[in-house]
Amino acid sequence: MTDSTNPTLAQRLFVALQHALPQRTLSQLMYRLARVRWRPLKSLLIHSFARLYRIDMGLALEPSLSAYPHFNAFFTRELRPDARPLDPDPSALLCPVDGAISQIGTIAEGRLIQAKGRDYRVQDLLGLDPNELHPFDGGRFATIYLSPSDYHRIHMPLDGDLTQMIHVPGQLFSVNGTTADLVPGLFARNERIVCRFDTQAGSMGMVLVGAIFVGGMETVWAGEISPPHSGISLQRWDYPDESHHIHLERGTEMGRFNLGSTVILLFPPNRIEWDPELRPGDKVRLGQRIGGLR
Repeated sequence: MTDSTNPTLAQRLFVALQHALPQRTLSQLMYRLARVRWRPLKSLLIHSFARLYRIDMGLALEPSLSAYPHFNAFFTRELRPDARPLDPDPSALLCPVDGAISQIGTIAEGRLIQAKGRDYRVQDLLGLDPNELHPFDGGRFATIYLSPSDYHRIHMPLDGDLTQMIHVPGQLFSVNGTTADLVPGLFARNERIVCRFDTQAGSMGMVLVGAIFVGGMETVWAGEISPPHSGISLQRWDYPDESHHIHLERGTEMGRFNLGSTVILLFPPNRIEWDPELRPGDKVRLGQRIGGLR
């Protein structure tokens, strides 16, 4: 982890470069490249990536690299049904993704920890108006980072009824440790999709955060939401009645990153507890227990 009080020159240059780069243009170009179907190029991309990140295709429903029509289809590949067994305890809170714990803990005075010495407001993360209320102050949060080698579909930690989705436009900084340490309010600055569900633990927030080269996000009920990245206005969808009722079972897919990023979970106070052994930096897998209902 970067020491944000004394970053190296290389770390400061890395972050400065991100400010200078045309983030949206680069992400749009990557989006197109990831969907190229010309066999020589798409095969080069897929095979090079699989070799570089040592992807275990034995876990994939389709193990043949040549079967994927383009790089993004490979990147968002489906796993075998038995690859990620769900914790059988019905009171267990399931990890929604493969990744690593970036931060985990309690939401204090309406703020979440981003990194050592840095925090940010829940209000800003959720894209809410200054006077708009939320139920998460004093509750629990977890930030889970997906590396390029991880599985990039996102699943439900609990049974849930969708109540709201908000697309918040923003920047597309990297979300790695160096950038999280050095860019204030990173997760509340990047483009993101905020999903709210009614669950056994009350209102659950699931925030999908985009990043440079990896701004593509979609949900199973709405399809691809981002890109395009050119929007300047927040978009909100409410799901208040039976004609728009969307119920997702625990462990089922709710969305995916078309190239990866970060998921942030939010819960109200006194509804869940994180498993006490979890620490920032711990690797986690889809379906494992990361907490439990109170």
